Amino acid sequence: MPTDPPTATPDRAAGKPGNGRFAPSPSGDLHLGNLRTGLLAWLFARSTGRGFLMRVEDLDRVRPGAAERQLADLAAIGLDWDPPVVWQSERLLLYRAAIERLIAAELTYECFCTRKEIQQAVTAPHGPMGAYPGTCRNLTDLQKRQRRAEGRPAALRLRAGVTEFTVTDRLLGEYRGAVDDLVLRRGDGTPAYNLAVVVDDADQGIDQVVRGDDLLPSTPRQAYLATLLELPVPEYAHVPLVLNPAGQRLAKRDGAVTLRDRMALGESPQRVLGLLAESLGYTDATTPSGLLKQFRPETLPREPWRLDPNGLLQPS
Repeated sequence: MPTDPPTATPDRAAGKPGNGRFAPSPSGDLHLGNLRTGLLAWLFARSTGRGFLMRVEDLDRVRPGAAERQLADLAAIGLDWDPPVVWQSERLLLYRAAIERLIAAELTYECFCTRKEIQQAVTAPHGPMGAYPGTCRNLTDLQKRQRRAEGRPAALRLRAGVTEFTVTDRLLGEYRGAVDDLVLRRGDGTPAYNLAVVVDDADQGIDQVVRGDDLLPSTPRQAYLATLLELPVPEYAHVPLVLNPAGQRLAKRDGAVTLRDRMALGESPQRVLGLLAESLGYTDATTPSGLLKQFRPETLPREPWRLDPNGLLQPS
């Protein structure tokens, strides 16, 4: 496991805020958009006296060495966090306990649908795009036995009691989004993302979640699930992404988009941090602590930013 960097843990006496966090998936190196979101999560947490935690969400795709490189890159641009680093793969008992609570409350059912069947079903004009249409919600025992006999693995879904739920975002205001019968446990037995993130945030005392606005549509599902588990719903702040010149989400194929790429071109981590700070409307920032003195959430841009091939951030 990677070594934690030095950290300045704030005093969190009774009644003070809890923790913020950054939770990358170790599927590859962080690009500048990821680093920018991590920086914002750090700024939001530290500016409000919160702790700042790091969680590696390694239940899905994992590239060997990626988590260690991600943490090293975050430390290189000057971010610190409160130890220890938490790995989701070491927290399976917590997820299982939450699932058992939902099963005991009769809030779950088995789903035998393939991914292709679900994709085909949601093209019909029923509910929002991407919402599970409830195909397996009311299967009979005979139908379940037939599907098992066909060798179909069963995922476990939430039997949602609402179709929409409202959350309040620090930057975007009230957002009402779809809630469907989301997956709690995949067919291979792995806890699903939406369940794990809710359990983790509550267990770690995280009451502030700062992340990319591409995750906003999943937030009502997570907040609703938290209420069913009688867990606190954190404060949210969804921040704009960094896009490529074509207006698409930044990716490795777009060129020199990681910290290591930029360093290979002669840029220091401090210069990269300065570029990210400029994209947020701040100048003369070479350290996160220096940026913290200027940080005002209300002045943050609400639109995505584009990264040109030279690594200069331009407004879209």
